[in-house]
Amino acid sequence: MTVLEANQVKKQYQMGEVTVSALDGVSLVVNKGEFVAIMGPSGSGKSTLLHLLGGLDGPSDGEITLAGQPLSKLSDNEITVVRRRKVGFIFQFYNLLPTLTAEENVGLPLLIDGQSLDKHKEKIEKLLMLVSLADRKHHKPDQLSGGQQQRVAIARAFVNDPEIVLADEPTGNLDSKSGTAILELLRKTCNDLGATIVMVTHDPRAASYANRIVFLKDGEIVRELKQTQAGGAHNIQPIMDVMAGLEL
Repeated sequence: MTVLEANQVKKQYQMGEVTVSALDGVSLVVNKGEFVAIMGPSGSGKSTLLHLLGGLDGPSDGEITLAGQPLSKLSDNEITVVRRRKVGFIFQFYNLLPTLTAEENVGLPLLIDGQSLDKHKEKIEKLLMLVSLADRKHHKPDQLSGGQQQRVAIARAFVNDPEIVLADEPTGNLDSKSGTAILELLRKTCNDLGATIVMVTHDPRAASYANRIVFLKDGEIVRELKQTQAGGAHNIQPIMDVMAGLEL
C-alpha cells in the first residue's frame, strides 16, 4: 500500500533576481512498512524534499500525496491536520519542550490535537518502554542525555499512530554509540510495528539501516539502491561504492 508519493515535484527559491532550483522533477513512492533513506551532499535538496513530503512547505510544481490525500487540494488548515494526525517528525536537535517531562513531551502531539493525556496514559507508557525510558518518564530534557532526548523524540513521533515518520538527520547530533542505538531502534520499529520511515542522512552508516536508499544530486534522484538485509555496518560498502560512482 502506498503511503506517500511525490510526482514530478519541483521547488524553486527566489534569491534576489536569481531563481534557484532546489528540486527538479523528483518522483518517489514510499510503501507501508518501508524504511527509506535519502542521501546526498549538502545542497542536493534532501532536506527540502523531506519538508515537502511532510507538508511543512509546498512545491513550486508537481504533487505530494500523503496518506491518500493530494496536498495541493487541501487548505493550509487541512494540511496542518493531516500533518498532525498522519505524520511523525524526528529532528536532529530533538525539539523537546524544556519545561515538560519525558512523558509530557511524548504526549505533546495529542495535547495539540485537543486530546487528554490521561486517556492515552497506557499508550505513552508503552512507547516509553519501547524506547527504554520508562524509568525516566518524570525527567525533564536537561536531566536526560542527548541519546535519551532523541529516544523521547522517537516515542513522540509515534504517539499519534502516524502513517509515516519523517526523520531529518536523527543521529547528526549524537556520538557514535548513541547514534547506533537510535538507528537500531528505528529499524526495530519497522520490524516490530510495521512503521514506515523516510530518513534524510549524509551518513552511509545510518543509511545502511534502511531497506532502500535514494541518492539525490543537484535536486534530482540519480540512483536507488535496495537492500535485502538492512541494518548494520556490513552493508556500508555498497552505499560507499554508489556514492563514489556518483561523486557524492
